[in-house]
Amino acid sequence: MELNDSTIKKIRGLIVFAVAAVVIGWNYSRVLALGVKLIGFITPFLVGGVMAFILNVPMRWIEKMLPLKEDSKLRRPLSLCLTLLLVIGILILVTFVVMPELFHTILSLQYSIPAFLTGVKEEAEKMFALNPEIGNYINSIQVDWKSFLEKVVGFLTTGAGTVLSSTFSAAMSIISGMTTFLIGLVFAIYILLQKETLSRQIKKLMAAFLPEEATVRTLGLLKLTNDTFSNFLAGQCLEAVILGTMFFLALSVFRLPYALLIGVLIAFTALIPMFGAFIGLAIGAFLMLMVKPLDALIFLIIFLVLQQIEGNLIYPHVVGNSVGLPSIWVLVAVTIGGSALGIVGMLVFIPLCSVLYAVIREVVNKRLENRKKQKRQKIVKQP
Repeated sequence: MELNDSTIKKIRGLIVFAVAAVVIGWNYSRVLALGVKLIGFITPFLVGGVMAFILNVPMRWIEKMLPLKEDSKLRRPLSLCLTLLLVIGILILVTFVVMPELFHTILSLQYSIPAFLTGVKEEAEKMFALNPEIGNYINSIQVDWKSFLEKVVGFLTTGAGTVLSSTFSAAMSIISGMTTFLIGLVFAIYILLQKETLSRQIKKLMAAFLPEEATVRTLGLLKLTNDTFSNFLAGQCLEAVILGTMFFLALSVFRLPYALLIGVLIAFTALIPMFGAFIGLAIGAFLMLMVKPLDALIFLIIFLVLQQIEGNLIYPHVVGNSVGLPSIWVLVAVTIGGSALGIVGMLVFIPLCSVLYAVIREVVNKRLENRKKQKRQKIVKQP
């Protein structure tokens, strides 16, 4: 092997990589601890980046709708202010719409729950009267209340000493969370105001340190990821609004209680892909069960019907088309993401799988095209 400059650089790079791999493997615990600290340091900026990405979706739409010239200096700050006002307005509107209904529901439960329990007790007494063997079985169950109370007192005695420290830790966590949120919000505002400048700087940095082909492919992949996540976010919000509206109208038509509360609740929980509406089902069924069990049964039937419509028609077409992912792979992405990372995995895996699907489709099409070209060339070369 000829030892020219290129070969020497490759050997030097392999040596450095091998030494670094050995050092990291030998001190992996310290490296992990250092990584955790670094993640803690950059957490506010990661939060700010996520906030900027989310706010950029409505901000682009508002910026296009403004009757201002594209080179106007007021266009970007005005669109950002309108976006923040829109988000704050939605939160305030939902709060003032849901909170009074929620308080009314809580106040009504203090009367409906005792009545429900009284009815359950009467039915239980009738059942025990008709089936005395059930009462005899329950009476035969022995509970060591003395031992149970001793365990409860011991737990409270042991835990009382940690109440103050737990309260202090919770307060510090809240303060830390608020600080992280505020820093992230300021960082997100800077990103949104100067996103073109940041984009140019990143492109220059990549062009200076990466080969041209790698730069082009990386920028293309980043653009695909950005478009996919933006379309998914818009599609998911649209699907949640549609589903919440469907439940509100259906419950209103059948004159079931808590139509507005359940509609808004399902609209919010539906942001969790495909399975979030079941949270609204549990809460709505519980509320109706306390008032009138038959209403809970009707609500369950309505939910199953609307869920089938949403799962088979609305969600795959609204969200699936928005990310360019076939309906069957939307279901696979939600299932795998939920198993791996819970709710966050459900939200993230659909656009990630869409990006992976697009990349694999492009590679497969190119390979098939190259094989067709090779076959054509072989046919031409044959005598």
